[in-house]
Amino acid sequence: MEGEAQNRIEIKSTNEFSEIVRLIEESKNRAFQKVNEELVLLYFNVGKTVSLRVSERVWGDKTVDELSAYILNRFPGMSGFTRRGLYRMKQFYETYSENSDCFRLWLEIHTKNEGSQFVSLPATQSKHDKFSNKQIVSSTMTQLQSSDIQYIEFVSSLMTQISWTHHLKLLSKTKTSEEKLHYSFLIIKDKLTVRELERQINSAVFERSLMANQIVSSLPTQFPAGIFKDPYIFEFLDLPEAHSEKDLEKALTKNLRKFILEIGKGFTYMGNQFRLQVGNKDYYTDLLFYHRDLQCLVLFELKIQEFEPEFLGKLNFYLEALDRDVKRQHEKPSIGVLLCKGKDNEVVEYSMARNISPAMIADYETKLIPKELLTSKLTQLIELFSKGQIE
Repeated sequence: MEGEAQNRIEIKSTNEFSEIVRLIEESKNRAFQKVNEELVLLYFNVGKTVSLRVSERVWGDKTVDELSAYILNRFPGMSGFTRRGLYRMKQFYETYSENSDCFRLWLEIHTKNEGSQFVSLPATQSKHDKFSNKQIVSSTMTQLQSSDIQYIEFVSSLMTQISWTHHLKLLSKTKTSEEKLHYSFLIIKDKLTVRELERQINSAVFERSLMANQIVSSLPTQFPAGIFKDPYIFEFLDLPEAHSEKDLEKALTKNLRKFILEIGKGFTYMGNQFRLQVGNKDYYTDLLFYHRDLQCLVLFELKIQEFEPEFLGKLNFYLEALDRDVKRQHEKPSIGVLLCKGKDNEVVEYSMARNISPAMIADYETKLIPKELLTSKLTQLIELFSKGQIE
């Protein structure tokens, strides 16, 4: 009898109580966001005071130590106000102050993209959902003592939307303003956990996006940059060096959540071995997705060998079939991504020269690549573009 009663409650909760549960969850999320906003602003303003006192040579290391001891004495058990924590707050303020490169870059993005759906980093041409919409500024923003409404908007739409733990990770693991803003947009857009953010940084998503954008901008069939990467990193698959295309596909579908994190959370999985019927024959694609922002189908075709020109013909055939038979009227033309185990850029350039379908050829790696190596490759690629050796 008790089991039956419990089942009735569970059924009723599913049918009648879900709205109340949703309201509770939304309220908890707002409360958490409010607490985070206050905490970030507190650390920002403490960091401002410490920065000004140190820069004026009013305070030194000894005074900062004394401040830490004083705070811990006044507020026993309060975390974060150690000597190291106070200097982190100082670094946080200096990184995002009104005179910082981060704010200047954000302002440049904001000004160029006012009213548009995406914002793009000038140095990367990455495109992200626009988070700089006008918002109601809370009373806590007056703590900033700033007459610049754009700076207040920068704080409210970017800084306070990210947890302090995320900020600490960005401060310790990124170097440039472009890199910090790139990952900040990703944190907000994709709701990255701290662990996911760390993985994105360790796998050099920023550098790989830059490399892909350089290539995409040179293609005759351009599509929005900032969505794709080159190379893709699948270190989570634990594949042997010698593996088949079937092994790769099976491993990716088994680790679908991690795969989507790598390619971007705007992708919705539609299936593997998706059947296309053309004439009297059936054809099966590898991995098919739908991208919510691009509003189009995106097909990933897997190759365990270096790119060959004939791969592109089959990809174009699949894209044509998708557009004719699967794509809906309001959706945009399908995009194809060939994931190959290596490629010769000159062969890719020749192959893509007369290609009219929106397609991209990218490498994939099953191990993490050192960021220094990717940065070196990116520098070489940019130099080739600037010298006109790659068009």
